[in-house]
Amino acid sequence: MALREALLPEFDHEMATTRKTLERVPEGKSNWKPHERSMTMGRLAGHIAELPTFAVAAIQTESFDMNPPGGAPRQQLVMTSRKQLLEAFDQNVAAARAAIAGASDEHLMKTWTLQFGGKTVFAMPRVSALRSLLMNHVIHHRGQLSVYLRLNNAPVPSIYGPSADEGAL
Repeated sequence: MALREALLPEFDHEMATTRKTLERVPEGKSNWKPHERSMTMGRLAGHIAELPTFAVAAIQTESFDMNPPGGAPRQQLVMTSRKQLLEAFDQNVAAARAAIAGASDEHLMKTWTLQFGGKTVFAMPRVSALRSLLMNHVIHHRGQLSVYLRLNNAPVPSIYGPSADEGAL
C-alpha cells in the first residue's frame, strides 16, 4: 500500500470531524478567549482552518520558514464570519488532499524542514511532517476549540465518541 493510501482515509476522517467542530463556532465571539494568554476564538478557529496549508507546503517545497529573516511573517487567518472560516477551511482541505493524493512514496520519504526566523524547528520525512504538523496539530487545536465551544454554551460535536450534546454517533 502506498503511503498516501494509508494517509488519506485518516486525513478525510479528521478533516470531516474538524469541519463539524468549526461549524459550531458562534458568530460574534471571535474576540472571546478563556485566559489572557490564550488565543481568541477567532484566531484559534482561523488557525485550525489554515493548518491544511502545511500539507501543500510540506509536499511542494523543501522547507518553509514561518517568519523568514528580512521577510514578511506568515499572514494569520482570523475568523470574521463562519462562512469565511468554512470557505477557507474547505479550500485548504481540498488543496491539501490533492497534494497528498499526488505524492509518491519516494517523495513523502524525503526530508522537509520547518524553520522559524531562519532557525530549524524540525527536519523530518514529509510523511512524518504531515502527521505531526498537520493531523496531530489539527487534533490538538480542535480539542482546544471544543473547550472554547463548551465554555460558550455552543454544542460540541461527537469527535471520537458521543459528546454531552450528541449522545450517539
